[in-house]
Amino acid sequence: MTAFKVLPVPVDAPEPLPEPAVGDLRLEAVLGVLSDPLRLGIVRKLLLEREEFDHTCGWFGLDRPKSSLTHHFKALREAGAIRQRQYGLERRSHVRIDDLEARFPGLLRLVADWTPSESA
Repeated sequence: MTAFKVLPVPVDAPEPLPEPAVGDLRLEAVLGVLSDPLRLGIVRKLLLEREEFDHTCGWFGLDRPKSSLTHHFKALREAGAIRQRQYGLERRSHVRIDDLEARFPGLLRLVADWTPSESA
């Protein structure tokens, strides 16, 4: 079983961008957004490798156009899988660990234990 880090919100963190409330998180929406291997990999990397409270999309090292990455991160946020904050010109993301665990216990453990294929 893989462990993932839960870090406290920094006191100077900006307010999150619009997202579903905890009670409005829908399993089919979260599973739907995680059905894409790239997005599943983003969430997994945030769970297992994060070095700070939240990260810019450049931290992931994904070789994709910025417009494509913006779409993927927006999909993750709108489904409630990640929380994003605007820091000047940057958007930084982290997984909504407490919220997802409250609504769907064990889901993030499955994500963390997933082994990506070479093509993902």
